[in-house]
Amino acid sequence: MTTLPAKLQAVLARIAAAARQFGRKPEEVRLLAVSKTRSTDCIRAVAAAGQLAFGENHVQEGVAKARELSALTLDWHFIGSLQANKTRLVAENFAWVHSLDRLSIAERLSAQRPASLPPLSVCLQVNVSGEASKGGVAPGAATPLAQAIAALPRLRLRGLMTIPRPSKDFLEQRHAFRRLRELAEQMQATGLQFDTLSMGMSDDLEAAVAEGATLVRVGTAIFGERTTA
Repeated sequence: MTTLPAKLQAVLARIAAAARQFGRKPEEVRLLAVSKTRSTDCIRAVAAAGQLAFGENHVQEGVAKARELSALTLDWHFIGSLQANKTRLVAENFAWVHSLDRLSIAERLSAQRPASLPPLSVCLQVNVSGEASKGGVAPGAATPLAQAIAALPRLRLRGLMTIPRPSKDFLEQRHAFRRLRELAEQMQATGLQFDTLSMGMSDDLEAAVAEGATLVRVGTAIFGERTTA
């Protein structure tokens, strides 16, 4: 059986190879290990191999893991849908939120972020494929929302995130990610300052890297298939 550290290294090798293939430096692309439903023992094994950033979709689960593993120097990223009654837990326990798509949620996070912590890094989630089943702001509404979020005092708007419609076709994958990159470029031309494109997962990270991803979110390729939701 392949060990978790070996799977981690295989994913890092994929990222590095894709970066080189498309004229980028491997260090330009960071890996977020998506650890939802995974045990803290699994996270410890991956962290011991050098991976320090982990993504969680469920607030209580992520907070419990962050507290149990507080002796480790880990960065916790919230990447799931966020409800108003959970914003305080996220503001107090996570370093990043990738799934921001409403100003009301952003305002709550800003108001509830403890002054003792650095500003909360956030990405605006954009629904590039227009799928009703997924969160994210429509591309045409992204700029004014991003400008409003960027003005909030306890948040740091880092860039954009997307989860496009699944596709096995590499060119289709690239097209979806290109839409996010081009949108980011348009938004930066208005004065917004971004350093993050959070896009790409286990099945499409190469296409995301080709289109400028700076952070890819990978779970299955590191931890294996999930047995629970």
